Amino acid sequence: MTPEPAPTRAGGPLPRRSRTPRAAALAALLAAALPHAPARAQQQGQGAPQAPAEPPSVPRGAGGALVTPPAAPAAPAGQPTPPRALNYTPPEYPPEAEAQGLEGAVTLQLDIDRNGRVKNAVVVESAGHGFDEAAVAAAMKLEFDPARRADGTPAAARILYRYTFTLKTAPAAPALDGADATTPLADNLRGTVLASGGDVPLAGATVSVARAPQAGGGAPQAPAAPEVLTDERGSFAFLDLPPGRYQVTIAAPGFEPLSVEEDIAAGEQLEVKYRLLPRGEGLEVTVRGDRPPREVTKRTLEQREINRIPGTNGDALRSLQNLPGVARPPTLAGLLIVRGSGPQDTQTFVDGTQVPLIYHFGGLSSVVPTEMLEKIDFYPGNFSAKYGRVQGGIVDVSLRSPNEDGQLHGLAQMDLIDARFLLEGPVPFLDNTRFMVAGRRSYIGESFGPVLEAAGAGVTQAPVYYDYQVLLETEPTPSSRLRLTFFGADDALELLLSDPQPSEPALSGDIGLHTAFQRLQLRYDHELTDRDRLDGVLAIARDDADFGIGPIFFQIDLKSLSGRLEYSRRMSKGVVFNAGLDVSAGLYGVRFRGPAPNRPGEPPNQPFSTRTIQEISREGAFFYPAAYTELELAPSPRAKIVPGVRLDYQDLNRQATVSPRVNGRVDVVPGFPRTTVKGGVGVFHQPPQFQEVIPPLGNPGLRSTRALHYAAGVEQEVTRNIEASAEGFYKQLDDLVFGVNQPGSVQLDYQNVGSGRVIGGEFLLKYKPDDRFFGWAAYTLSRSTRVPGPGEPERLVSFDQTHILTVLGSYRLGDGWEFGARFRFVSGNLVTPNVCNVNELSCDPYRTNALFYAPTGTYTPIPFSTPFSERLPPFHQLDVRLDKTWKFRRWKLSAYLDVQNVYNNANSEAIQYNYNYTARQYVSGLPILPSFGLRGEF
Repeated sequence: MTPEPAPTRAGGPLPRRSRTPRAAALAALLAAALPHAPARAQQQGQGAPQAPAEPPSVPRGAGGALVTPPAAPAAPAGQPTPPRALNYTPPEYPPEAEAQGLEGAVTLQLDIDRNGRVKNAVVVESAGHGFDEAAVAAAMKLEFDPARRADGTPAAARILYRYTFTLKTAPAAPALDGADATTPLADNLRGTVLASGGDVPLAGATVSVARAPQAGGGAPQAPAAPEVLTDERGSFAFLDLPPGRYQVTIAAPGFEPLSVEEDIAAGEQLEVKYRLLPRGEGLEVTVRGDRPPREVTKRTLEQREINRIPGTNGDALRSLQNLPGVARPPTLAGLLIVRGSGPQDTQTFVDGTQVPLIYHFGGLSSVVPTEMLEKIDFYPGNFSAKYGRVQGGIVDVSLRSPNEDGQLHGLAQMDLIDARFLLEGPVPFLDNTRFMVAGRRSYIGESFGPVLEAAGAGVTQAPVYYDYQVLLETEPTPSSRLRLTFFGADDALELLLSDPQPSEPALSGDIGLHTAFQRLQLRYDHELTDRDRLDGVLAIARDDADFGIGPIFFQIDLKSLSGRLEYSRRMSKGVVFNAGLDVSAGLYGVRFRGPAPNRPGEPPNQPFSTRTIQEISREGAFFYPAAYTELELAPSPRAKIVPGVRLDYQDLNRQATVSPRVNGRVDVVPGFPRTTVKGGVGVFHQPPQFQEVIPPLGNPGLRSTRALHYAAGVEQEVTRNIEASAEGFYKQLDDLVFGVNQPGSVQLDYQNVGSGRVIGGEFLLKYKPDDRFFGWAAYTLSRSTRVPGPGEPERLVSFDQTHILTVLGSYRLGDGWEFGARFRFVSGNLVTPNVCNVNELSCDPYRTNALFYAPTGTYTPIPFSTPFSERLPPFHQLDVRLDKTWKFRRWKLSAYLDVQNVYNNANSEAIQYNYNYTARQYVSGLPILPSFGLRGEF
């Protein structure tokens, strides 16, 4: 944003504010940084904050308060912005100091939270005699529009704020040009003086009038009345000015003076507003929050977007599937497939701690409720050296702070899928400590299980999931934050086989799948000094997963301790040094009972009862330490380069890896409309999965897989609200792990024999959220292939999707109504056909598709072609969402209708064959799926 144009005047009512008899003071926000004292969260290349400038001399008003100087012009778009005052509270003049004729000035350090409230006021320059106490009491009543980071999210901030107490009363404004003092006077020129940018009333500003020069030149005449000072509301008035043209001059310390001409007509009252631009003088502002991203591409979803995207049932984390680079998973799979990498190649973090899964079974809900989220940062590739052990993408979920208004708040919501609640507020008997408790449980099992049983289905499904979160937060010091969180999730899915298939008589009874995780997390963030910052998180974790079907089961139990610690230091202008540790260690337990791989000569797909059963149990420990360092270099305000390197060690395969990376971006056209070019290249290593490296199932000699990421793109502002971006990416994958059947062995031999590549482009046209609308159109074009071993042909992977188009938007209609829609068009998933598609010209209808295997009485399909050689028909679907909110005095009620697949398109998700593989048909995904919900909040 650019500074406002020259101050203007406008009619309208004056601000409504009670007048304090003793107050006639100059009030302005000290929330602006000099060009040499920018917000702390700004990008490198800016100087360090400076000490407060000495305020200029000011006229002495009646025992009031002086705050100098005001807010600076708004920062450019995409830059952090300081707090902006929304009110002014004059202090009470200490009676004893007033009786003794004492004056003074008090400078305070204010800590302003993310909601714009003053959390703490500390005296920096004392005046004694009761002035300090009066200034602190008044400052605690101030309200601000909070500081905002470069991405627009609110942030805590620290500013300096000064009150000056004076005793001299302001003179009254007598009539001009000899008006009779005994005659009732009318104010025919009155108005308000405001600080430009924040519209903060300026008390104590000097306003004077003089006859304007007559035609033909000449200087303005001297004022015909003494100078008038604005009151605490910024108001002034002149009485019974004779008709004519006047030169009006407004001056206030810390502002550029303003001189304008006004015409006074007989019998009319002129009401004006004057806005003064601040001078380039200011006091220090420190914004406590995240610095700008270190990655080439970081996509952030804010609260306005994450709970209103149609087709997600109001679930924030499901909204990730609408971003560029994210493929559509199979129906109800709940997987994240990013830029052609596998689901296991993307990590999810909650407040800096990794979690094993992001969605509950079925993908209908995420494991963290939307109501607790502050934002979601998504890095599809080329991410910072802060992250490792993964070669796909990163999802970093930030939990919000509990409400800080000292009141108890809560909500309850239920729909056709699950029910949830949240409660937050202050902790009794503990100052400056807040809590938040939330929970959710599904009941789709109770809803649909009896229906399936009544219909006589041979398989009934009873999925149940729940999650829970408990959070405590406090600020030990004004520049630090301490947070203790306990959260977890539990998913159970049971398939009841009342009639097992004749070909698998051993598989009877229950089929059970269960996963669970818990995290006890301690997080600490501290602005040590103006140049130093320390962020740390420590978590105790447990992960459980087990699967069972008849005599077959698989169980894994992980108990771990993980921690992150990062230290940042602003070395000099344009240089920031970051260094961190990332450690994960713990105990594992693995149990497996199931069929061994086929012996040589045995056909595949035979009944489990005819195959050799093996049982394995293994326990052990693992230790994955890592260290990283980065430099954030800003050779100019328009450019930023971030080189970094990460060192990892995995003790299970005793391998150390080094991952250098570098990202950069430059504003080739600064200001508005901004044009930014960006690019990056980096090395990313991912250790083998536990089952691949732990003997006897795995191979302890496996190496970590390696991926080389290349990316380049451009961002272009079209309007203040519309931004377009395009990015090309390429990934080279090496040392991929594939299982190899060794002759004479019943074990799969895992080896680093594979390779692959991913190439594509992402395009995003986004309308940034405003009071009414948000939306975007995202398109991804990509191709992902793998080579399973030396001499093998290159082939597409199952999750490759050539075209991914998503168009969505949501609009507030007014009166509590909001309507949104989402349309998706995606290339069909790849499958390995056992029967050819009769609609294809290459299909041979007389081809033998399967052989009868007499020992087991089953048909064994003959592979029709290479794996994943056929693509299902394209997927397309329209989802809509309608919300209505009713607001009451102390609470509000919301109702919503979220309808997926509005026109009931039968999207193909798989291929089903008959018993002897002579015919096939498509298996359709979900039909039209409406969900109605109610939500109450207080």
